[in-house]
Amino acid sequence: MTYDALRHFADSWGLVLMTVSFLTFVGWAFRPGSKDLSSDAANSIFKEDDNG
Repeated sequence: MTYDALRHFADSWGLVLMTVSFLTFVGWAFRPGSKDLSSDAANSIFKEDDNG
């Protein structure tokens, strides 16, 4: 009985939760102002470069 209940939950609400999470993460990545933050994070390893 427990397996069937968990399976039903995963098939219905689990899918809804994963979809909402995915849309939230994608929206967070494409929000206004995130381009500058992403660029800063990508180039942060070069800030203390002594070779050039």
